[in-house]
Amino acid sequence: MAYSKVKMVVDKEFRIAEIDERIYGSFIEHLGRAVYDGIYSPEHETADEHGFRGDVKDLIRELNVPIIRYPGGNFVSSFNWEDSVGPLNERPRRLELAWKSIEENKVGLNEFTKWTRDVGSDVMMAVNLGTRGIADACNILEYCNHKGNTKYSDLRISHGYKEPHNIKTWCLGNEMDGPWQLGHKTMEEYGRLAEETARAMKLIDPTIELVSCGSSSLTMPTFPDWEAVTLQHTYDHVDYVSMHQYYGNQKGDTEDFLACSDDMDEFIRTVIATCDYVKAKKRSKKEIKISFDEWNVWYHSNAADNDITENHPWQIAPPMLEDIYTFEDALLVGLMLITMLKHADRVKMACLAQLVNVIAPIMTEAGGGAAWKQTIFYPFMHASKYGRGTALLPVISTPKFDTATHANVTAVEAVPVYNEEKGEVTIFAVNRSIKEDAEMTIDMRSFEGYQVLEHTVLECDDLQAVNGPFNQKVAPKETSQSVIDGGIVTSKLNKASWNVIRLGK
Repeated sequence: MAYSKVKMVVDKEFRIAEIDERIYGSFIEHLGRAVYDGIYSPEHETADEHGFRGDVKDLIRELNVPIIRYPGGNFVSSFNWEDSVGPLNERPRRLELAWKSIEENKVGLNEFTKWTRDVGSDVMMAVNLGTRGIADACNILEYCNHKGNTKYSDLRISHGYKEPHNIKTWCLGNEMDGPWQLGHKTMEEYGRLAEETARAMKLIDPTIELVSCGSSSLTMPTFPDWEAVTLQHTYDHVDYVSMHQYYGNQKGDTEDFLACSDDMDEFIRTVIATCDYVKAKKRSKKEIKISFDEWNVWYHSNAADNDITENHPWQIAPPMLEDIYTFEDALLVGLMLITMLKHADRVKMACLAQLVNVIAPIMTEAGGGAAWKQTIFYPFMHASKYGRGTALLPVISTPKFDTATHANVTAVEAVPVYNEEKGEVTIFAVNRSIKEDAEMTIDMRSFEGYQVLEHTVLECDDLQAVNGPFNQKVAPKETSQSVIDGGIVTSKLNKASWNVIRLGK
C-alpha cells in the first residue's frame, strides 16, 4: 500500500517555551447538568458526605486538570454570589436568566472551592461585570482571599471557612462583546469598567492574576478591534486576555471540519499581534499572555437546547448542551490541543469547555446512573498526562490539500514535547487526511540513546462513532507502528488518527 511521505525534525534546541500546566484546565458552569446530576448528586452510590460523586471525581483526576473556571460562562453575568454561600436552608431559588433555568444554590462558592481542591485543581473565578460591577467584584474577592476582621472575610469565617480560599486567577466578566450577554458592553464601556475593577481588586490582593475579556470567537464583527480598544484600558492592570472558540461540522464535511484548527491558529496569531500592537503603542515592556478559557466542539445539541429555552423554560438542571461526541470530534480536539501547544509561549491557560455533561469529556447517566468517557476524553487525557515540559518547534514537511473553505491544509499536524526531568519526548500527531495513511520519518538524532517507549493510537473506521456508558467504541490502543534506527524514527500514521509517540532513554 502506498503512503504519503511526511518528514519532521525534532531538536532539543528548537524550543518554543515551557508549557504552563494550566493549558490543560477545564470549566464548570451552573448550566444544565454540569453541577446538579453531574459533579453533585447526593443520592448517588459513590457520593461523599458533601454530595459530590466519587466516580466523577476519579475521572477528573484521571484527566489531571490543574485549574477549573467557575461559575460561568453566561451564568456569571447575572450571578449574585451572596446567594450561593451560608446555610443551605437560607439560600434562595433564583431565576437564572442566561439559560432560562431555576438555580437552587445547593452548590455554591465554598462547596465548589473545596471540591476543586479535592480533585487536585485550583479555581479560576469569574466576576459578574454584566448586571453588577466594581463593588461586587471587591466584595467577593474580600470574602475569598482576605484573612479576617472585615465584613466579608468575617462572613466567610462565620460560614465555617476560617482560612482564606486564596483564589489567584480571576476573570473580569464573560463574553462582554456578545449581544447575548446580560449587561453586554461596548468596547469602551467594558474597557473602562474592567480597568477600574482590576485596579480596585489589586488594591485588595496584589498577588492575583486578572483576565481581561477578549473576543467570543474569530467571527465576531468587533474582532480584533475589541482587543485593541479594551486593552488600551486594561493593559497595565491585567495579565491575560481571554479567547473563546467552538467548532461544529454542521455541513457534514469532515475534511473541512478537521481544517478548523487552522482557523484557531489564525485567531491566536491575530490576538498576539493585537496585544503586541497595544504593547508598542504604550511603550510597555509587559507582555500580555492568553487564556483560551473556552474551547471545544459544540453543535450537536443546538436544536434541543433551543427547544428547552424557548418551549420548556425554568426547569431545574435541564439536559442542556449535552453533545454526544463522535470520533471525528476527538480528532479536532486533538488538533486544537496541538495548535495551542505550538503557541505555548503565549497561550498559558486554557479551559476545555466544559468538564461534565455540558459539552464535556465526561458524561453521567441521568438520574444517578454510570459515569463514562466521551471520545474527546482521550486526546485531552493524553495531552494532559504527557504534554508537560517544553514545547519544541516542529519542522515538518507534509502533503497539503484544499477543502471547501480552507487552502493548503497540512495532512499531518504534530508537536513534540520534551520533558527534560523525565528524559522523555512525546510527539502528538494527527493525520487529518481521511483518504491516505502516512509514513512519517522523524529525525531525532539530537536525542542520543532514545528509544521508542510506546505508540498509542486513537482511530475508528466510522468517523461518526460515539461512546456510551457501556460501550467504548472509540478508545486508544497500543501499536507497534513506530521504530527507531540510528536516531531516525519511522512511524505509520493511519488515516484519520490521533497518535501519541513516546520516546525515552
